[in-house]
Amino acid sequence: MKPNVRLLRKSRQYSVEFKKQIVADFESGEFSINQLSKLHGIANQVIYRWIYKFSTFNEKGFRVVEMKDSSNKKMQELESKNKELEAALGRKQIQLDYLEKMIELAKSELDIDIKKNYSTPQSTGSGKTKKK
Repeated sequence: MKPNVRLLRKSRQYSVEFKKQIVADFESGEFSINQLSKLHGIANQVIYRWIYKFSTFNEKGFRVVEMKDSSNKKMQELESKNKELEAALGRKQIQLDYLEKMIELAKSELDIDIKKNYSTPQSTGSGKTKKK
C-alpha cells in the first residue's frame, strides 16, 4: 500500500518591483502578454491581473485587450527588416568577393601587389633620406 501522501501545491511569490517591471515592459510595447508569459513562466491571467493593479494607463472599468494583429504586424515588420538586412549583407559580400578577385588578377596578370604584406618594410616615399 502507498502511504497517504498529499501533493503539495507549489506557488511562487513575486515582489512588487518585479510585478511593476513586467507591467512596464508590457506598457512600453517591447513585449506582448504572450511573450512575457513564455519568458518568465507566468500565466497570462496573472499578468493581466498585475496590469489591472499596477498599470499607469489603466482606468477603472476599462478592459485591457491586446490585439493579436498588432503583435503579428510587429513580427512581420521585423521579418521584413531582417530580409532587407540579409540582402544588404549579400550585396556587400558579392562586392567584397569581386574586389578580392580583382586584386588577385592584378597580382597574377600585371605583377602589381596591391595588398600590403606585413613583413615588408615601409617605403620612405619622397621624404628626405638620412646620409650615413
